[in-house]
Amino acid sequence: MSLPSKLKNLNLFNEGNSYLSLVKSVTLPKLARKMESYRGGGMNGAVKTDFGMSDDGLTLEWVLGGLDLIVLRQFGAVGVDAIGLRFAGAYQREDDGGVDAVEIIVRGRHEEIDMGDAKPGEDTEHKIKTPLTYYRLEINGVVEIEIDLLNFKEVVGGVDRMAGQRRAIGLA
Repeated sequence: MSLPSKLKNLNLFNEGNSYLSLVKSVTLPKLARKMESYRGGGMNGAVKTDFGMSDDGLTLEWVLGGLDLIVLRQFGAVGVDAIGLRFAGAYQREDDGGVDAVEIIVRGRHEEIDMGDAKPGEDTEHKIKTPLTYYRLEINGVVEIEIDLLNFKEVVGGVDRMAGQRRAIGLA
């Protein structure tokens, strides 16, 4: 019998600064592709053709408790890859107790900083939305997925899926 691993703890780093005890939650980027239906002669149904990453893009959303000057000073940062963030999660298996280290390293810039409701005597939260240009998922130190939108790179399971296209258009 096997049981799923569960996120037992996490931390978030902003340009190397730890948010231990400050980060309340992280909504990890959704990996999505832009697909279009195609049905040609002799086909009894449509198939989805792949046109690369979704136009909705990659986004990391996160919530901090309290007031954070680092994030506020990053608002309006110049450069679509101006800010580096790193999620570190400990996923523990419920059957054998083993722990997997999951890291998601991203680059982007903040689109929204929602400072929430200000009420005396109540919890203070800031919600940050960060669209991304770079995404790398590592599990136990092994790079599983790396997407670099600015450099036309998409590596999944060790295979660079854009290498042939880069060669075809004279970039490799």
